[in-house]
Amino acid sequence: MSEAAIDGVVRGMVVTGPPGVGKSFGVERVLDNANVAVKLTGGNERYGMEKGAASAIGLYKLLYEYSDRGSVLVLDDCDTVLYDETSLNLLKAALDSGKKRKISWKSESRVLRQEGIPDDFEFRGSVIFITNLKFERARGKIADHLEAIMSRCHYLDLTMDTMREKFLRCKQIVGDGMLDDYGFNKQEQADLLEYVYTNRNRLRELSLRMVTKIADLRKMNPAKWESYAESTCMRRI
Repeated sequence: MSEAAIDGVVRGMVVTGPPGVGKSFGVERVLDNANVAVKLTGGNERYGMEKGAASAIGLYKLLYEYSDRGSVLVLDDCDTVLYDETSLNLLKAALDSGKKRKISWKSESRVLRQEGIPDDFEFRGSVIFITNLKFERARGKIADHLEAIMSRCHYLDLTMDTMREKFLRCKQIVGDGMLDDYGFNKQEQADLLEYVYTNRNRLRELSLRMVTKIADLRKMNPAKWESYAESTCMRRI
């Protein structure tokens, strides 16, 4: 789906689910690889990931920056834009299903003038929104806006309820290279996953973040990492 966004086939995608299931990992890896390929041909980065809060005018500037065809803007945990009506309207315009997606900012803005950003432009890129928020469970004024965004996007829910689902997800992402920077060999990665599976019911949580914590401990002390993990990552019985 992320590759399709780069190709412009997918204009918008919402990836939702609880923390620690790798919502960002796969998307970020695909975009990083695409940026490397662009740089090798002498081009500029066209794929960006914005994390944290963003104001309405900040979102407008980001959409302009990634408005070219083939560009992808990822909004990772930028849930503030979902509670701002102006930001929601900008997103709806960017994700519209029509042939031309025109975005406007008609309020007076010295910031936009100083940065040479026009008060309207055509958006030809794609937007991927990564969030913990369940769009279909929203209530009140925001619900109608989120429903409109869902109707314009592919909506991928990575919610995992069972211990088996969570472990298989961890195993998948580790297999995709999540621990490559640690320098572990395949057997060491397999031993780490086996440790996580064996202790799945004692760990404070079963998530990719927990796998990373245990990997940190193994890297820190290959001889005593299991002892450290029992002290810091497990519930007291």
